[in-house]
Amino acid sequence: MDDLLLARLLHVLSIVVWFGGIAFVTFVVLPQARRLPAGARLALFESLEKPFGEIARWAVVIAGASGFWLLWRLDLWHRFTMQSLATYWWMQAMAVLWLLFVFVLFVLEPLWLHRAFRRWAARDSDASFAWAWRLHLILLLVGAITIGGAVFGAH
Repeated sequence: MDDLLLARLLHVLSIVVWFGGIAFVTFVVLPQARRLPAGARLALFESLEKPFGEIARWAVVIAGASGFWLLWRLDLWHRFTMQSLATYWWMQAMAVLWLLFVFVLFVLEPLWLHRAFRRWAARDSDASFAWAWRLHLILLLVGAITIGGAVFGAH
């Protein structure tokens, strides 16, 4: 198996895991949590989110490493220039989305977001879980548009 095939395989599989997990949290975990009494919501969410958080971090790292490898090996850097923006918008979208998730998963969550969400959920469980659901839905939609653009753009 050549390195490009392996990189593509790892890239696609990591994104399937990453956004499949976001879909699961958006459409299963958060709606189920919101049906529970306020005191039980956070416990359910954290018990499921913590193990998936580890998987998501690995998926994001693998997506980034394989994406960088493909950029380097195929010499696709020209797709990030201003004159290529309209043609290859999905490349910029992938990079921005990846950077956003790296920041959230590796910086924001461990340093602030988990504690802040826990405090907010204790004060106003309904509002905090509604916000979490909307945020996950927006991220999932942006990811779906980006993935769709990449598939169309690659073919």
